[in-house]
Amino acid sequence: MKRVFIVDDQAAVTRVLRLGIEGAGYSVESASNGSECLVRLCDEHPDFLVTDIDMPRMTGKELCLAIETQFPERKFPIVVLTSRTELEHRDWTRGIDNLSFMEKPVSIRKLVAHISQCLAPDDASIGA
Repeated sequence: MKRVFIVDDQAAVTRVLRLGIEGAGYSVESASNGSECLVRLCDEHPDFLVTDIDMPRMTGKELCLAIETQFPERKFPIVVLTSRTELEHRDWTRGIDNLSFMEKPVSIRKLVAHISQCLAPDDASIGA
């Protein structure tokens, strides 16, 4: 079973995301901030990461930059959830592979579809 890691400081948001993602057949782990997530990534190896931007202790931006530095071999895609749509709030992502944004409020259906597309086997289109 593919594993999705959710990082958000709002328990209600995490709960809604967890229900939707688990309902699609994925295993879900969660952390309440980037710092907690970073520590757990040393032992846990998710297939996909969903993170909020604005969180205490370590923001989603700081988390993504730390992952890029500490886990340069990472393969899992990252989706950053944010209500900040201005390009200057996204400039920091240059050079970070396999990272995308989804705007809040996020559609669980769209998020699950994106996760499924990213985690589909490379040969899923063969014979289609």
